[in-house]
Amino acid sequence: MPEELADYAVRETSSRGRKFPEETHPYRSAFERDRDRIIHSEAFRRLEGKTQVFTPGVNDNYRNRLTHSLEVAQIGRTIAKALKLNESLTEAVCLGHDLGHSPFGHGGEQVLNELMADFDGFEHNRQSLRIVDLLEHPYPNFVGLNLMYETRLGLAKHKGPYDLSGDIAFSEQNCSLEGQAADVADRIAYNCHDLEDGMRAGLIDGEQSRDIKIFADAQDRINARTIQDKTTSNIRTAKAIIDKLVSDCICASQKALRDMNVKTIRDVYIRGKNLIAFSDKSCSEIAEMERFLMENFYQHKTLIKTTEQVKSWLVKLFEGLCQKPTLMPDYFRRLIETEGLQRTVCDYIAGMTDRFCLKMLEKI
Repeated sequence: MPEELADYAVRETSSRGRKFPEETHPYRSAFERDRDRIIHSEAFRRLEGKTQVFTPGVNDNYRNRLTHSLEVAQIGRTIAKALKLNESLTEAVCLGHDLGHSPFGHGGEQVLNELMADFDGFEHNRQSLRIVDLLEHPYPNFVGLNLMYETRLGLAKHKGPYDLSGDIAFSEQNCSLEGQAADVADRIAYNCHDLEDGMRAGLIDGEQSRDIKIFADAQDRINARTIQDKTTSNIRTAKAIIDKLVSDCICASQKALRDMNVKTIRDVYIRGKNLIAFSDKSCSEIAEMERFLMENFYQHKTLIKTTEQVKSWLVKLFEGLCQKPTLMPDYFRRLIETEGLQRTVCDYIAGMTDRFCLKMLEKI
């Protein structure tokens, strides 16, 4: 209920609303409707077939973009509830934050950015906004999902250590605290779960991981050496790290909000630095884990080999569709006139699942 929200939380009554006015729903709030529109979108369904780290289908136990987004939403709701923020807005941003990812993970994004170098590049946060504003078209009277301003702002301003953020369409220095909670939830989820998946795949050694302080502390906390099953031990360790980081974020954010004397949503928008964040100690520890993952997991020769293949695939597909745009669906062909050929082809490829991308490559 609105009275349970903090003064600096986003309320429907203080929202800048939708681009296209709509009647209110009898039993769902505007931000609940945003969450539902994202869940029911074609782009959200396709996340099931997009690489998180491992290509979908290699092993059903590894994360994909869809399961990652669901895990981010769970963590984000926990943070929002503890801080008396708008849970529905937080959940909507969490579920939509990866809509703009291309097939084949960050490797695919790098290739599309290179291919679009002369056409304003490609970046998955900006692409998420294009998807909800233009590429999804479930309504007859307007394009896009017509999301609330604050939901769109959270998607546009989403940022993390590996992300570029900020969209020229928005004047605010930052997004709402709900959007910032989604940033932190994303960072917690992918670090802990990538570590877990890396150990499951045998690309990261559990003993080697004990060099990371936050990992060693978590293993000591759960008495990992008494757990005989390695998979169970790895899962419990990841959960212990998540619990530690979420708790730290809540406490550190409460302190920051008090220290900065944040009273209103405007106080949030004018600050470029996130107020929902970790303590300095935990920030240092998670940065250490990220360096470890980069050196020992993301740059593992097994994954690098796949990245090299991806570049060849996407270059051929991009060039082929530019030569034969008739292979794209009618909706995308109609966009060429206003968006340009290269941007339209980029939009089409970015929305593909890994499997469909390879299928289209065969046609080319």
